[in-house]
Amino acid sequence: MGKELYDIIGERIVILDGGMGTMIQRYGLREEEYRGEEFASWHLPLKGCNDLLALTRPEVIGEIHRAYLEAGADIITTDSFNANRISLADYGLQEHAYAISRAAAQVARRTADDYMREHPQAGPRFVSGSVGPTSKSSSIATDMNDTARREVDFEGLVAAYTPQIEGLVDGGADIIQFETFFDTLNCKAAIFAAGEVFASRGRKLPLIVSGTLTNSGRTLSGQTVEAFYASVAHARPLAVGFNCSFGARQLLPYLKRMADIAECPVSVYPNAGLPNLAGEYEESPETMAVQMEEYFRQGLVNIAGGCCGTTPDHIRAVAEAARHYPPRPLPVPRHRTMLAGLEPLVVDETTGFVSVGERTNVAGSAKFARLIREGRFEEAFAVARNQIEGGAQVIDICFDDGMIDGPAAMRRFLNMAAAEPEIARVPVMIDSSSWEVLEAGLQCVQGKSIVNSISLKEGEETFLHRASLIRRYGAAAVVMLFDERGQADVYERKIEVAARAYRLLTAAGFPPEDIVFDPNVLAVATGIPEHDVYARDFIRATEWIRANLPGVNVSGGISNLSFAFRGIDRVRRAMHSVFLYHGRKAGLNFGIVNPAMTDLYEEIEPELLALAEDVVLARRTEAAENLAAYAERVRGEKEAGGRAAAGEEWRSLPVGERIYHAMVKGIADRIADDALEAVGEGMTPLEVIDRCFMPAMEHVGELFGQGKMFLPQVVKTARVMKKGVGALTPLIEGGSTENSGKEKALLATVKGDVHDIGKNIVSVVMACNGYRIRDLGVMVECEDIVDTALEWGADVIGLSALITPSLGEMIKVVRELERRGVRIPVVVGGATTSGVHTAVKIAPEYSGPVIHCRDASENVVVLGKLFGPEREEFLADLRRRQEELRRSYAASHGEGNLLPLALARTNRHVKRAEDVELPRSSGIRQLLDYPICDVIPYIDWSYFISSWGLKGRWPEILFSSDKGEEARKLVDDAQTMLYRIGREKLLTLNAVVGIFPAFSRGDDIVVEREGRKVVLPQLRCQSASTAENLSLADYVLPEGEGNDYVCLFAASAGFGLHELVTGLRESGDEYGAILAKLLADRLAEAFAEALHVAVRRDLWGFEAGETMPVQEVLAGNYQGARMAFGYPAVPDHSLKKEVFRLLDAERITGMKLTDSYMIDPGESLCGVILADRHLKYFDVGKIDAEQLADYARRRRITPEEAKRLLPKNIV
Repeated sequence: MGKELYDIIGERIVILDGGMGTMIQRYGLREEEYRGEEFASWHLPLKGCNDLLALTRPEVIGEIHRAYLEAGADIITTDSFNANRISLADYGLQEHAYAISRAAAQVARRTADDYMREHPQAGPRFVSGSVGPTSKSSSIATDMNDTARREVDFEGLVAAYTPQIEGLVDGGADIIQFETFFDTLNCKAAIFAAGEVFASRGRKLPLIVSGTLTNSGRTLSGQTVEAFYASVAHARPLAVGFNCSFGARQLLPYLKRMADIAECPVSVYPNAGLPNLAGEYEESPETMAVQMEEYFRQGLVNIAGGCCGTTPDHIRAVAEAARHYPPRPLPVPRHRTMLAGLEPLVVDETTGFVSVGERTNVAGSAKFARLIREGRFEEAFAVARNQIEGGAQVIDICFDDGMIDGPAAMRRFLNMAAAEPEIARVPVMIDSSSWEVLEAGLQCVQGKSIVNSISLKEGEETFLHRASLIRRYGAAAVVMLFDERGQADVYERKIEVAARAYRLLTAAGFPPEDIVFDPNVLAVATGIPEHDVYARDFIRATEWIRANLPGVNVSGGISNLSFAFRGIDRVRRAMHSVFLYHGRKAGLNFGIVNPAMTDLYEEIEPELLALAEDVVLARRTEAAENLAAYAERVRGEKEAGGRAAAGEEWRSLPVGERIYHAMVKGIADRIADDALEAVGEGMTPLEVIDRCFMPAMEHVGELFGQGKMFLPQVVKTARVMKKGVGALTPLIEGGSTENSGKEKALLATVKGDVHDIGKNIVSVVMACNGYRIRDLGVMVECEDIVDTALEWGADVIGLSALITPSLGEMIKVVRELERRGVRIPVVVGGATTSGVHTAVKIAPEYSGPVIHCRDASENVVVLGKLFGPEREEFLADLRRRQEELRRSYAASHGEGNLLPLALARTNRHVKRAEDVELPRSSGIRQLLDYPICDVIPYIDWSYFISSWGLKGRWPEILFSSDKGEEARKLVDDAQTMLYRIGREKLLTLNAVVGIFPAFSRGDDIVVEREGRKVVLPQLRCQSASTAENLSLADYVLPEGEGNDYVCLFAASAGFGLHELVTGLRESGDEYGAILAKLLADRLAEAFAEALHVAVRRDLWGFEAGETMPVQEVLAGNYQGARMAFGYPAVPDHSLKKEVFRLLDAERITGMKLTDSYMIDPGESLCGVILADRHLKYFDVGKIDAEQLADYARRRRITPEEAKRLLPKNIV
């Protein structure tokens, strides 16, 4: 039956039955009818014990099953939801759990078999054994005075579920269905019990795992959708999903999240709406079916049914709605390591290094050990919080101490920690050398944890037995490289043991992604020569493991390395940092480490760095001796704040020099204190700014202009200055800190444009160079720019724009300046601006200088010349160069270089019917609150790095001699920010995608939706020098020649960005604000790429099964193309208006379109995806007056308006 059911799930949406309790209530059964003959004299009331009816009134239960089968249910669910020992104990029936469950399965089996015999053409019908959560929780504390206490523990739940599942299996169930689980640990206990039963019966049934959510969108025990899935995925369920919780409409966003992450079929059976004040469900079958149809339309489910308040009529309506849609396509397994606390932690190639906090280990923290021995667990939680706040993504918990009862301490700590959300949100590493302690911990964790550790030390049988139990408990495993011969200490032994363990585990079905090898970090430089190669061999073994044992992770306990130098933290930190640097490059992706005991690799003093590298990499025979000599030399030096004295020597400098040093190095920790100390030594606040801060700012600006500092460093300097000046501001009369030195610069993003990343960077860099800045923000009206410039007395105006229509707004600004007789220099910049456009379109409109700058560094150089002694020479050269650009442009872009429109149209690409790719389904799919973890792999880091002024290819730039260090720091900061964004849900990614029938009519694409025809006019390349004169319309089959389709999309990664950036700026973190905006911009592009992958593989399906590496995807090596409006092939941004209407994008996603066709949030994209294999990216280029007029006519606008929309395409 199992294989048959899997096959059906792949073909269509499978229908589950509806509410059992709802139907039983309709019978109005009395107490004596519940009792029957067998329980006529039972000592407790039995009315309400619905499960008992399978024994006492089987004909009633059979009638209900029959009604659901006739309504179209493929699966009927047994009347056994509460037939476990715990729930039945309320009626004194706990000893009857097996009999009741078996009877429930037998009634359902008999009814299903009868129905199939009577309706042989209807196909198979299945029986699913219902197992509910019980009324007790193993994760939630019931006594707030003792949060370690539980009403029931894991072993008690297993004992309660076992006879229930045995009865269901013996009674003939085809499936075991865990439903309405509000506590994931209860669910894991039920899964564990099922495994025990299957082993004893020699028969394994498929599992359906269904949770229920609270109004917060989490389980009652606190897990997110993604964490719940990660915690139960080890069961390899037939399906996973949700039931009960809400009505269909309210459950949609959570179902979407489950469909996005689940690598198995997805099930859903919501209530008939929300209960009224009387607790009744009133949603009609028709209403519920319409709402569930949205699930089917979006391709979210494989199994659908109903829960509370639903009846056969509801199921009949749902089945009819589902009949018209294909099931959710089953995703290709991604084999990612997924861990979970209350929130998930996905570990893949994009995650970077996973830091495991070591201080909640009694061997890693004397304070923690003391608190645990004294029973002061609540105080011990502060250690865990500090680890997490310090960046630990997992916390290692170990109580291996002769004075501590390990199993009891582990249970108490984990149970109490479950009530501490800031701790419980991260996964735990359960660490012990005692299997009893490890198992005690596994029975307390609702999430997916890591066991540390198992090994082959006691032989293969014990190793595989424990691995099997870890798998059944739903955890990953650290595998130490030990075997029967002892510890694997050198390279050859490490790879031998790793290969053997991998072979054994994978053959036993243990997933490679849940294996974390620990090749044994051993102490080096101990004075024993044999130990000198231990670190190098660890790194070599790590590289071999990651290259030869696919899918696994590698971890290590980093502090072991430097054991020989205990008490000399400067040396230990350097050793750890060097080891991590080389280990990470080799593939080390987990590490048990105290963040306070590492330094930035780039900041280790050169002598110590060389000595540490010699030791870690075993480069010299005398390496250990040399490092020991260094350690002796520094022994006794005072350490402050956990940092070696040598690293803090600058703190002994005079206060002015300390401020200068902090500014140049970007160290903000004590800048406010230093600024106030300078005032205390006799300087006025303004003198502190002018004498201490401004010289440092100017020096940083000079270094930046010379290419000796990079933008991230400059921004950090600005953050330091903001914090220092902020401390001085209250001491200055009037609160003004405006420097009276350099020129005033007015900055604005012009009307119609909401992008300000580049402008903000320019602002920071100019401030670092001493300019006085006034930033008007985004979407600024022409008159406001000019009025402010005149009122404030601006010396230069900086205009920014990202989209093409905004270029026209820049022209308006200079025209208004000209009209008022102003000659203030204007600097323009932004993605759509260029030196040519500035010379040809903007500069001729203004008598003053108009200068194009490519980036912030060029801006500084240009302004230096503009306001320096060489001003006149610079302006004369500017005028000469712009005149040359205008002449060159006129020669190469006149209408003489363009084909007549009619001739260009004869040189079109011709699409043929055999090139059409028919989609799996058409219609709209909502992608709301899309998982950021699925988008991050598609970030193109080259663009991110270049936006900071670091030019170079990714990832080669990381190893550049001059830029590599800063690029690595920048990417580390970015990944830290991404982790925070994902963990705290700071950004929301929303999108809507639609696949619609379409045809071309000349140069128009006509899209059809629900009887409406929407025209999307396109432009055609008229260049005389191209092989074909293309239009996007060429790649859609002409009207009357057959069926074709287009995909339209709108996607945003900007929801929440304003709040994030505002918070960062208010805290003085300008660097973080810019970093967040640039990341959101990259996430938007990555989101569009991820959507395009989903369209090709699943929604449209013309590249189903394709597993192209991410770099190939980013290179565009796929079939078809994705064109966002504003791209060279579709330069008209105003087409977004029609697409937004077709997709109902504003209502579905929350994105809004401005009057100038910008999308708000600005970190958004809108465009079209076509599947034609011949389509490549192309540029329409310049068009003549004839095509402009033709386009205006087809677009139903005036030629003047068309000119405004297409400024870069007009000759």
